[in-house]
Amino acid sequence: MLLAAAALLIVGAVVFTLGVREKDLPPPASVSPFQYLEDRKAQIYENLRDLQFEFRVGKLSDEDYQKTKLELQRDLAKVLAEIDSLKGGPEPPSIAAPEKPVKRNAANTCPHCGASFDRPLKFCGECGKPMPGDAA
Repeated sequence: MLLAAAALLIVGAVVFTLGVREKDLPPPASVSPFQYLEDRKAQIYENLRDLQFEFRVGKLSDEDYQKTKLELQRDLAKVLAEIDSLKGGPEPPSIAAPEKPVKRNAANTCPHCGASFDRPLKFCGECGKPMPGDAA
């Protein structure tokens, strides 16, 4: 009797599982493109922190660290450009357009690590700390 009840329960569970129709399932939650990009940005920042930690504890060589850091920074730049385009921000400059020479000044130099950049930034590209003043 117990064996028959267990078999009936197993058969019922299999039939119920296989009998679910696709139209009975709830529609998947749609993710907005903005939310996807924000999640991707957060993941890249987390990867950069993990990379820096692994380099500091000696798990990575300097060459591997620099190569991976550069790849992550490029991915981050692409994601930030897409976020800006969704927000209606300025369009990223086209690659074919000639760049205007920019004079380096104190506003383009990081007060924390001393790195200087061609254009004003919100955060230092080397140490990641906030840059002073109204940055682009």
